[in-house]
Amino acid sequence: MNRFTRRNFIKAALATFGGVLVSTPLQAMTRPELPSEVTFEHGVASGDPLQDAVILWTRATPAEGDKPAAPVKVTWELARDRQFADVLRRGSAETDLARDYTIKIDVQGLEPGTSYFYRFVGASEQSPVGRTKTLPAGGVEQVKLAVFSCSNYPAGYFNAYQLAAQSDDWDAVLHLGDYIYEYAADGYATERSAEIGRALPADNGGEILTLTDYRKRYALYRTDAGLQALHAAAPFIAVWDDHEITNDTWKEGAENHNEGEGDFFARRAAAVQAYYKWLPIRPPMGERHPQIYRSFSFGDLLDLHMLDTRVIGRDQQIDFAGYIGEDGSFDGRAFAAAMANPERSLLGKSQLGWLDETLEKSSGHWQLLGQQVLMGKMHLPAEIMMNFASGAKKKNPTPELVALKAASMKGEPLSDAQRARLEQRLPYNLDAWDGYAVEREALYRRIGELQKNLVVVAGDTHNAWFNHLKDTEGKLVGLEFATPSVTSPGMESYLKLDEEAATELARGMSLLVDDLQYCNLHQRGYMALTFRRDQVQAEWKYIDNILSTEYAEAGSHRVVHSLA
Repeated sequence: MNRFTRRNFIKAALATFGGVLVSTPLQAMTRPELPSEVTFEHGVASGDPLQDAVILWTRATPAEGDKPAAPVKVTWELARDRQFADVLRRGSAETDLARDYTIKIDVQGLEPGTSYFYRFVGASEQSPVGRTKTLPAGGVEQVKLAVFSCSNYPAGYFNAYQLAAQSDDWDAVLHLGDYIYEYAADGYATERSAEIGRALPADNGGEILTLTDYRKRYALYRTDAGLQALHAAAPFIAVWDDHEITNDTWKEGAENHNEGEGDFFARRAAAVQAYYKWLPIRPPMGERHPQIYRSFSFGDLLDLHMLDTRVIGRDQQIDFAGYIGEDGSFDGRAFAAAMANPERSLLGKSQLGWLDETLEKSSGHWQLLGQQVLMGKMHLPAEIMMNFASGAKKKNPTPELVALKAASMKGEPLSDAQRARLEQRLPYNLDAWDGYAVEREALYRRIGELQKNLVVVAGDTHNAWFNHLKDTEGKLVGLEFATPSVTSPGMESYLKLDEEAATELARGMSLLVDDLQYCNLHQRGYMALTFRRDQVQAEWKYIDNILSTEYAEAGSHRVVHSLA
């Protein structure tokens, strides 16, 4: 039998984690090697905290004049205090062009529920100081999370990150995807990019397809001051959505992967490789594998399960357009048959089996699913959906239908035709769980059997939502809170609504969608989620401006749900 020495342990860890340096207590306070001349233009970050470990991250940009492919070394330090008077761990880390000069260190042997400070040091320059925190163990009274998604660089400045970075009590930041966008300089949400100083640079202004393209896009996004500030303030727990690869990704392709753009799987592999290098994440099966789903335990209060609803299991999306005839008629029977197909999956069999087993074994008082797309049943009257599908060429039926719904709720009599207008419904977003309804019902049924206190968080839509999650029998199985985008435009942009019209539509949707309790359709921001033993609180925080770094908080909305 081979002797399992510390050297062998590190070698095995490097093979498993794809080059992540693992630091154990045995390595504390080793004499670091002489560091290289580097700069730290992309800040620092930490992530994937455990009760005894956390990933530390930076990018060490070689000094001008150094050979581009030459390895560089930096010193890293972990301390109990921001001034580094009490340094607990110190070591060296090496990186090179193959890793895009990124560095990840898996610091192990830490204390649970403890804040630490860290930094990286080059020959003549020091990185910003970051704060991180391990997960709590044992009896926990409160967990506070910041939740984000959808940060599009050309659309504006990441002020929502900056606002959240002002708080120092986050246990973790959940990022639910669309951390970057793949579009070209004249693509989605770029209309004012040159005017506001957010145009994509010439050497990365095309649609990103290669490993070099993806790396450069991450490097650009990580120059944003707000993003750097939040990464330095708290550990991230992240998953990707579609735009880290390309729009409307599914397991064998994507809406925005077109002829002439090469092999989809080669593009996906490049995107995954860049993501793992640039995010402070501990890949469950190593940095060459697209499996990203994993769990985190916040003591006995909360178990968090981060899911992938995009890459490894999703069947291709159903498209309404495929069921609309040349005469504008809708083939409802064929559409219903496609929706009822029991083989259609969003998570895939392996991930669904893992989630089932994990939920069954989880002992946390709350179960939280961190995932990308809305799970709630967002069913709107068919008239509205057909109006959307036709490009809103006809008179908007929404005000009439809202009035009918309000009359119905007051007990006023409706004609058969009026009731039919309200009852004939279609899902508004087939890219979400509404397009995979059979699998959703199976998940709801399982949650009901396990009798778990379930909360789901989502991003993707660029708007804020609060849904009751109900099964086909109308039984409440959980709650869903969805975060608005950091900068990406929401429904107000798609429908060309001013603030007043968007606010009115939000009120109307809360009436027309049975399980929808709240939505905001026009503001950017983030969501704070606080778990206590007897309740969960969601608070949406909005900002007034993304077109410059000058901004103010522009209101908030709070929901508290108490357990019976």
